Amino acid sequence: MVGAASVIVDDAGRVLVVKHGYGELNWELPGGGGEAGESAEETARREALEEVGIQLDVERLVGVYWEPPDAHHFVFRARARGAPRVADPAEIDELGWFSPNALPRPISDFTIRRITDALGDGPPRVWTIGPRLWLR
Repeated sequence: MVGAASVIVDDAGRVLVVKHGYGELNWELPGGGGEAGESAEETARREALEEVGIQLDVERLVGVYWEPPDAHHFVFRARARGAPRVADPAEIDELGWFSPNALPRPISDFTIRRITDALGDGPPRVWTIGPRLWLR
Protein backbone atom coordinates (compact mmCIF):
# COMPACT_ATOMS: atom_id res chain seq x y z
CA MET A 1 0.00 0.00 0.00
CA VAL A 2 1.11 3.55 -0.76
CA GLY A 3 -0.43 6.41 1.15
CA ALA A 4 0.21 10.12 1.39
CA ALA A 5 -0.53 12.81 3.96
CA SER A 6 0.10 16.52 4.30
CA VAL A 7 1.34 18.55 7.22
CA ILE A 8 -0.57 21.73 6.38
CA VAL A 9 0.86 24.77 8.18
CA ASP A 10 -0.62 28.26 8.51
CA ASP A 11 1.17 31.60 8.91
CA ALA A 12 1.04 31.29 12.72
CA GLY A 13 2.87 27.93 12.60
CA ARG A 14 -0.23 25.93 13.49
CA VAL A 15 -0.94 22.54 11.91
CA LEU A 16 -4.27 21.39 10.46
CA VAL A 17 -5.45 18.04 11.84
CA VAL A 18 -8.70 16.16 11.36
CA LYS A 19 -10.62 13.93 13.76
CA HIS A 20 -11.64 10.58 12.31
CA GLY A 21 -15.20 9.40 12.78
CA TYR A 22 -14.12 5.74 12.81
CA GLY A 23 -11.57 3.46 14.46
CA GLU A 24 -9.71 5.11 17.33
CA LEU A 25 -11.65 8.37 16.78
CA ASN A 26 -8.21 9.93 16.62
CA TRP A 27 -6.76 13.17 15.32
CA GLU A 28 -4.73 12.69 12.18
CA LEU A 29 -3.17 14.45 9.21
CA PRO A 30 -5.33 14.81 6.11
CA GLY A 31 -4.35 11.93 3.85
CA GLY A 32 -5.07 8.41 2.74
CA GLY A 33 -4.37 5.61 0.33
CA GLY A 34 -3.29 6.10 -3.25
CA GLU A 35 -5.34 5.11 -6.27
CA ALA A 36 -4.07 3.24 -9.34
CA GLY A 37 -1.92 5.43 -11.57
CA GLU A 38 -1.69 8.23 -9.01
CA SER A 39 1.58 9.69 -7.70
CA ALA A 40 2.10 10.22 -3.97
CA GLU A 41 1.78 14.00 -4.41
CA GLU A 42 -1.44 13.55 -6.40
CA THR A 43 -2.75 11.35 -3.57
CA ALA A 44 -1.94 14.04 -0.98
CA ARG A 45 -3.67 16.72 -3.06
CA ARG A 46 -6.76 14.58 -3.72
CA GLU A 47 -7.10 13.55 -0.07
CA ALA A 48 -6.87 17.19 1.11
CA LEU A 49 -9.59 18.16 -1.35
CA GLU A 50 -11.82 15.20 -0.40
CA GLU A 51 -11.38 15.51 3.39
CA VAL A 52 -11.06 19.25 4.02
CA GLY A 53 -12.12 20.87 0.75
CA ILE A 54 -8.89 22.70 -0.06
CA GLN A 55 -6.26 22.88 -2.77
CA LEU A 56 -2.65 22.58 -1.58
CA ASP A 57 0.52 24.48 -2.28
CA VAL A 58 3.01 21.67 -1.66
CA GLU A 59 6.26 23.07 -0.29
CA ARG A 60 8.36 19.92 -0.06
CA LEU A 61 8.54 16.20 0.49
CA VAL A 62 9.24 15.55 4.17
CA GLY A 63 9.97 11.86 3.84
CA VAL A 64 8.82 8.34 3.24
CA TYR A 65 7.89 6.17 6.22
CA TRP A 66 8.02 2.39 5.74
CA GLU A 67 5.54 0.56 7.96
CA PRO A 68 6.32 -3.16 7.69
CA PRO A 69 5.14 -5.39 6.26
CA ASP A 70 3.51 -3.55 3.37
CA ALA A 71 2.87 0.21 3.68
CA HIS A 72 4.81 3.25 2.50
CA HIS A 73 3.59 6.62 3.79
CA PHE A 74 4.70 9.71 1.85
CA VAL A 75 4.48 12.98 3.79
CA PHE A 76 4.48 16.50 2.36
CA ARG A 77 4.64 19.92 3.96
CA ALA A 78 2.02 22.20 2.44
CA ARG A 79 -0.04 25.36 2.71
CA ALA A 80 -3.80 25.56 2.27
CA ARG A 81 -5.41 27.53 -0.52
CA GLY A 82 -8.69 28.58 1.01
CA ALA A 83 -10.38 27.87 4.32
CA PRO A 84 -10.58 24.20 5.32
CA ARG A 85 -13.93 22.66 6.20
CA VAL A 86 -15.18 19.15 6.87
CA ALA A 87 -15.80 18.02 3.30
CA ASP A 88 -16.32 14.31 4.06
CA PRO A 89 -18.55 13.97 7.15
CA ALA A 90 -18.68 10.19 6.66
CA GLU A 91 -14.96 10.06 7.47
CA ILE A 92 -14.10 13.30 9.29
CA ASP A 93 -15.96 14.53 12.41
CA GLU A 94 -14.12 17.82 12.88
CA LEU A 95 -10.92 19.67 12.10
CA GLY A 96 -8.81 22.34 13.68
CA TRP A 97 -5.60 24.33 13.61
CA PHE A 98 -3.35 23.48 16.55
CA SER A 99 0.04 24.54 17.83
CA PRO A 100 2.51 21.65 17.46
CA ASN A 101 3.01 21.90 21.24
CA ALA A 102 -0.73 21.54 21.99
CA LEU A 103 -2.04 18.82 19.69
CA PRO A 104 -5.41 17.28 20.58
CA ARG A 105 -5.88 13.74 21.87
CA PRO A 106 -6.16 10.91 21.02
CA ILE A 107 -3.30 11.09 18.56
CA SER A 108 -0.60 8.62 17.58
CA ASP A 109 3.11 9.01 18.08
CA PHE A 110 3.43 8.50 14.31
CA THR A 111 1.29 11.58 13.60
CA ILE A 112 3.36 13.67 16.03
CA ARG A 113 6.59 12.41 14.45
CA ARG A 114 5.48 13.40 10.94
CA ILE A 115 4.50 16.86 12.17
CA THR A 116 7.85 17.29 13.95
CA ASP A 117 9.77 16.14 10.87
CA ALA A 118 7.78 18.48 8.59
CA LEU A 119 8.46 21.48 10.82
CA GLY A 120 12.20 20.75 10.88
CA ASP A 121 14.70 21.82 8.26
CA GLY A 122 16.14 18.40 7.43
CA PRO A 123 16.24 16.91 3.96
CA PRO A 124 13.69 14.26 2.95
CA ARG A 125 14.56 10.86 4.38
CA VAL A 126 13.27 7.31 4.47
CA TRP A 127 12.45 5.88 7.91
CA THR A 128 11.12 2.58 9.20
CA ILE A 129 8.43 2.95 11.85
CA GLY A 130 7.21 0.54 14.48
CA PRO A 131 3.74 -0.10 15.87
CA ARG A 132 1.85 3.08 16.74
CA LEU A 133 1.50 4.26 20.30
CA TRP A 134 -1.70 6.10 21.17
CA LEU A 135 -1.51 9.22 23.30
CA ARG A 136 -4.79 9.81 25.05
